Amino acid sequence: MSELTLVTGGNGFLALHIIKQLLANNHPVRATVRNLNKTDEVRQALATAGVATDQLSFIQADLLNDADWPKAMQNVTHVMSVAAPVFVNGETTTDEMNQTAKTGTLRILKAAKTAGVKRVVMTANFGAVGFSNHSSRPTTEADWTDPNEPGLSDYERSKLLAERAAWDFAQSDHLDLATVAAGAMLGNPLNGHVSGSFGLVNQLLDGSSKFIPDIEFVVSNVADVADAHVKALFTPAASGQRFLATNGSISLPQIADLIRKQRPALAAKLPRHILPSWVIRMAAPFNAQARSGKLFLSINHHPSTQNAEQRLAWQAKHSVDETILATVDALQG
Repeated sequence: MSELTLVTGGNGFLALHIIKQLLANNHPVRATVRNLNKTDEVRQALATAGVATDQLSFIQADLLNDADWPKAMQNVTHVMSVAAPVFVNGETTTDEMNQTAKTGTLRILKAAKTAGVKRVVMTANFGAVGFSNHSSRPTTEADWTDPNEPGLSDYERSKLLAERAAWDFAQSDHLDLATVAAGAMLGNPLNGHVSGSFGLVNQLLDGSSKFIPDIEFVVSNVADVADAHVKALFTPAASGQRFLATNGSISLPQIADLIRKQRPALAAKLPRHILPSWVIRMAAPFNAQARSGKLFLSINHHPSTQNAEQRLAWQAKHSVDETILATVDALQG
């Protein structure tokens, strides 16, 4: 019998792509969901994507509940730690978010260690790696973002502290861990779940803004990020490694130009004016969104994927333009 892989947050944007790739390669999967009424939705999404689900099973588990995880880990050989705690905007303080992210991560790692799993691959975030590199040097996995970096969002800080806690635990408790960090995760969703990064594109199309901020960001195609996770799970050389899985970078004005050229029917929805970078910098002392924008203006947007390419034989298969257009089509669909 093939070894069983547990994928957390099985109905999520990235998790579905990971499950799809595992099943397509004949790897049995147990997926955690917070509510078992989501299972039909997951099976239907995978069936629509052309993947048989006879080797897929489900178990109810919540990152906030210790009691769920020993049973979830039974007979599991590998773990994909993909899910993040669900936060409700405006109802969670920064300290609560940080603590919940760390506790949820450690809850999975401790259960995995107790169950004797071979390896855990954890989904990380470029915000934990590259948001303190203000130089022309490409960001690598050796970099860590300063948790006190001005303009760092609460979400990015929580992901940073969770990954730090994961590595501390792995080193002290001898757990085989690898992490895969993505930028703004975009691309083709397999169901109605998308990443928060879709908001970067949607803000250009939903009529909520008259201006296009002149900021650039790093893009990761969800299918390529899933591929990096699967390779990291089964490649011996991935043990103890961080990997950057990114496809390139693009600015919001460049996205608007791409939409105008490739999806001309949507051109009328786009803002007509660019918000210059100097305006964002001037507003930063007075506005949290502008502070985040100022940080994006100052960091390096050209990370190196050499570690994933050399250790995992990973290559990004999708261009940035293809990824953006898939996102636009999903938002309109």
